[in-house]
Amino acid sequence: MVTLVAGQAGKAADLTQQPELFTERLEELAAELGRRGLQTSLMTPAGRIPSLHVVNPGMPRLAEDVYVGRSQDGQWWFWWPWAERIAPGGDIAEAAAAVARVLKSAE
Repeated sequence: MVTLVAGQAGKAADLTQQPELFTERLEELAAELGRRGLQTSLMTPAGRIPSLHVVNPGMPRLAEDVYVGRSQDGQWWFWWPWAERIAPGGDIAEAAAAVARVLKSAE
């Protein structure tokens, strides 16, 4: 569920007061995806949840956004835009492998 921090006591302010909690994890993922040959852009719209736009440069139509946030149990996860978990928020390698597998599947 990508309500991420909404509704969690004491955590709802994370997005507005500590956006680095989100962006640091996305930047780590971006670095790993870059090593795997994918292009990334960190998207940080004001007042919205940051995301990482990931593109397969060999097939630019293969692109997806990735989010990071806490689930209802407080654990960090990487998420697809349709609220499906990709990998635990601390497992950059697993998340990068999953994203790369999806974006390179049609090459």
